[in-house]
Order: sequence, then structure tokens, then C-alpha cells
Amino acid sequence: MATSPEDNRTHTPLADMPGRIRQWAKDLGFADAGITLADTGPHAERLQQWLKAGYHGQMGYMADHGDKRYTPDSLVPGTARVISVRLDYLPAPDNPKHTLQNREKAYITRYALGRDYHKLMRKRLATLATWIDEAVSGYDYRAFVDSAPVLERGLAQRAGLGWIGKNNMLIHPKAGSYFFLGEIFTSAPLPVDEPFEKQHCGSCSACLEVCPTDAFVGAHLLDARRCISYLTIELKGPIPEELRAKMGNRVFGCDDCQLVCPWNKFSKATAENDFQPRHGLDNSELAELFLWTEAQFLKRTEGSAIRRTGYENWLRNLAVGLGNAPSTIPVIEALKQRADHPSELVREHVAWALRRHGQ
Repeated sequence: MATSPEDNRTHTPLADMPGRIRQWAKDLGFADAGITLADTGPHAERLQQWLKAGYHGQMGYMADHGDKRYTPDSLVPGTARVISVRLDYLPAPDNPKHTLQNREKAYITRYALGRDYHKLMRKRLATLATWIDEAVSGYDYRAFVDSAPVLERGLAQRAGLGWIGKNNMLIHPKAGSYFFLGEIFTSAPLPVDEPFEKQHCGSCSACLEVCPTDAFVGAHLLDARRCISYLTIELKGPIPEELRAKMGNRVFGCDDCQLVCPWNKFSKATAENDFQPRHGLDNSELAELFLWTEAQFLKRTEGSAIRRTGYENWLRNLAVGLGNAPSTIPVIEALKQRADHPSELVREHVAWALRRHGQ
């Protein structure tokens, strides 16, 4: 763990804090940090319109908590500023397009190949908050890493960390979009950074056009109910049959709208060992993963974001992937071994997949 010099952390004028916070964040491994007012601006209204349209599907938590998601002071009373940080996660070397093109392989979103990021980032944010408190004591600090209703991308944009692309991802002009976000809510009246107002997407609409399931209603507007990330992670129950063939071999998440983004040519490989692929999940066969027992699933996804989907939905997703794979002996035999699975959900998706192979 990085240690910041003691003489830089005591009795620091508020005016000097933004630069020091940025440096301390980098000392802790974060790629960047910015500070904004406790105000999400126009992002609050956009969220409410999105929820009203029902585009969040089963993600009821997006509508819960009243105005806390878009009003930091409602979530943590007394919040005056939000410190936003980003942490790169793209593994290296990596060839995601090669995996997508090999239909017998399982494609897993790049952020989930290694260890879950929550604990790592939360620990470092807590350290950063401690350092800030030592420099300007007498204020409150509370760290969040996707652990509370926080409008992360909106706050990060207002803290100057990038613009919201047409695919709704936060994009940094020198780092693309493959990074996690975290926040520190504080009552300290710190100087704020300029919001990132300029949109650099221009006339490009590659992310909207590449979406396999046509989930984008328009620029900056995603119908999550059609999004593969939603279907493979958030959705409980059967995947709509009309979308299954379009999912290809994507079994946990989807990166298509990032892979095609020209700004991601500037993405930097992560320096975090925890984010490197584990158990060969960046290059695994669908049939191999489908035959994992529940005990194997729990062991090999320990400390991984993949755990979130659960074993039953993991098999559901893999059955869809196998249904879209070539009709090889390993593919068909793997499906047949699960044809009598105790779960009705799994059986139904296996039956669909077998029909796809003429079985």
C-alpha cells in the first residue's frame, strides 16, 4: 500500500487539496480523480425519464431510494462535494474480438475476468479518505464503490473525468472507457473541477449500430431489457426467445459497444494483478464451462463478479451460447448431459439449444 509523506497530509489549505488528492489517488493506483459539487445536474432528470419509460426492467433497485441516487445530500446528509476516481481494468495482453469470433468459446465481459473490484477499490478509497482527513480534519468522509444508490457516471462527468458517450459509458479522451468508478462523499468545501462538457462522439454511431440485440433506442438511451449485460446478469427467469440467437457466445455481460468505440484505442492495460484473468476464463470452451458442477462454479468464481448471476443462471446463459455454437459433438453432448437438469429454467434453455442443432 502506498504511503503519502506525512508533511503533505497535515494542515493543508483547502485551495491546495485538489492537486494533492489527485496525486494521492495516483499513489494508490487510481488513474485519475476529480471533485464536483454534490449535484448531478441534468443527469437526474435523464434518470427519471429512463425509469418512467420502464427501460430498467427488473432492476427495481434503480427506482428505489427516492431521490438518493441523484441527490448526494439525501443519501449522506451534509455532503458538499463528491470526489470521483477511476481505475483501469482492461487485462493485457487481451484479444476479446478473437474470442467473440470463435463461437465455441465463452465470452465474458472484460471487467469480470479477474477478482471483483469492490473490495480492492473500497480499501483504497478508505485510505484516500483517511489521508484527506489528516490534511483537512473536521469534516465527514464516506466512500462508495457501486455499493449504494450513486449516479456514478454523472458525478464523474461533472468532476471532469470524461464525457458520457452515446453508449452511456463514461469516456476519457486519453483512456477510453475500460475503467471502474468510485466516490468519496464529503462535507469538506473543497475547490471543484470543471465538468467535462464537450462531447467527442461527433457523428460516430458505431456503438449504437453494433449492438447485437438492438438495445439502443437512440443515442444515450438504452433499453436495458434488450441489453445482453442485463439478460445475462440481472434478469431472473427465462431469456426472451427472440433475443437468444442474437446473443451469440456472450455468457456474462457484453463489451460490443466498447470494443467498437474508436476512443478505446487509447485504453491502457491495467497494472492490477487482481484484474488479470483467472481459471482461463478469457479463453474457455462453452462446453467445458457448462459441465462445471455447482461446487466447481462456486470455487472458480470465488471473489469474482460472476458469482452474482448464480449457478442456475450461469447454466441458462451457457445453454444459449451452446445453442448458438457450431453443431459439433462436444457441443451437442454437453447439452444432452443437462437435458434432465433439476432446474426447469435450465431444461427449457437446453431444449431450445438442442432444437437449434436439430436434436
